[in-house]
Amino acid sequence: MAIRTIVYKEINHIELLKKQLMQWSDTAKTVCILDSNLHKEKYSSFDFLVALDTETTIELDNTTQAFEQLKNYYDTCNDTIFGVLSYDLKNDIEKLSSDNTDVVAFPALYFFQAKKLFIIKNNTLKISYLNKYKNEIAGDYDAITNTIIKTNKTNKKLKIEATISKTTYLDTINHIKTDIQQGKYYELNYCQPYTYDVETIDSLKTYQALNRISKAPFANYFKHNEYHLLGSSPERFIKKTKQYLISQPIKGTAKRGKTIQEDKAIIKLLKNDKKERAENIMIVDLVRNDMAKIALKNTVTVSELCQIYTFDQVHQMISTVQCELANTIHPIDTIKALFPMGSMTGAPKVAAMQHIEKYEQFKRGFYSGALGYITADGDFDFNVIIRSILYNASLKKLSFAVGGAITNQSDAEKEYVECLTKAKAMFEVLENQAE
Repeated sequence: MAIRTIVYKEINHIELLKKQLMQWSDTAKTVCILDSNLHKEKYSSFDFLVALDTETTIELDNTTQAFEQLKNYYDTCNDTIFGVLSYDLKNDIEKLSSDNTDVVAFPALYFFQAKKLFIIKNNTLKISYLNKYKNEIAGDYDAITNTIIKTNKTNKKLKIEATISKTTYLDTINHIKTDIQQGKYYELNYCQPYTYDVETIDSLKTYQALNRISKAPFANYFKHNEYHLLGSSPERFIKKTKQYLISQPIKGTAKRGKTIQEDKAIIKLLKNDKKERAENIMIVDLVRNDMAKIALKNTVTVSELCQIYTFDQVHQMISTVQCELANTIHPIDTIKALFPMGSMTGAPKVAAMQHIEKYEQFKRGFYSGALGYITADGDFDFNVIIRSILYNASLKKLSFAVGGAITNQSDAEKEYVECLTKAKAMFEVLENQAE
């Protein structure tokens, strides 16, 4: 028996409805918004999604047996669940620890079953409510379509400073390169945080400003009580459709040009950059190895290698790795087999993660984890939490981080500049929060 009541609405003013849905839903204590920003890539399942209000939840502060507990929770729901996996769940997979300072103090894992769900695809809105709340559909839809969009402006400015100095960053890159030369690993994703105190921010307005600048294909707004995640991620971690699995790691970033001609020249340079291609291919090999642990024999393939994708702020080098799975493998076990994503660790994965803990001066938490959903029939889609702002409204702490893959060919100064390029949109929305 179906547990949800489904209603469809044809819509004419999609962007207006999206704004109304976001503003209306933001009054809920728990809400998850996923926005493709109309990037029509072939693996998209929808254009825009809002899930809100919790029927059931799982929240874990400790990583011990976290995936097993998530599996048990998922099996009892018989419904789609939405949530976040923190990077520190690596400790549940390998003999690792996360002992650095945790500034924003988010959970290790949080998922919820939504009472109310709105999905836009093309010109159709799908409204999906748990049956016990179906009588609220008509009233809620009227409230949404009658929502007046707020246009209030603020002139609040946040002074942003890096937690570590440029000198420290450059010195660390050189230490990492020494490790690589000594054979400890051959690629490591090193990140630097920007963390500071803030009285309050309008999280939704800040997310909307960030999204206007970036227009990323895996943008997200996630709020659960005091925990706020504002994301403009360009990267998909992993998606499962029936028995088919894909991962799309990013390695290789270049700034946008000021003219079409300059853009074309930058794309050509990035596409033929031996260092960037080597970084990308190393991670592709890591993903292939992870997939091979769970894939049907001889089904792991690379359908795209080092392709250049263009976004509003940057060009990115992206590859697509895919495989076929046996019917018997549990969706949570599939996620666990590839977590955390190789693009945010390095290779070999365990050695890289051990040294990340040594060199980084912050606990990653949600950053470089994954946000997404798992359906009742076992399909799922998760992004990589990068280009994202983390805000704890109770602690009045805000943080974001940026980084990149370091290899023996890396130039420390160029890596530092690449970090600033990745942080540009977040600097812009936080340094001037005027609407």
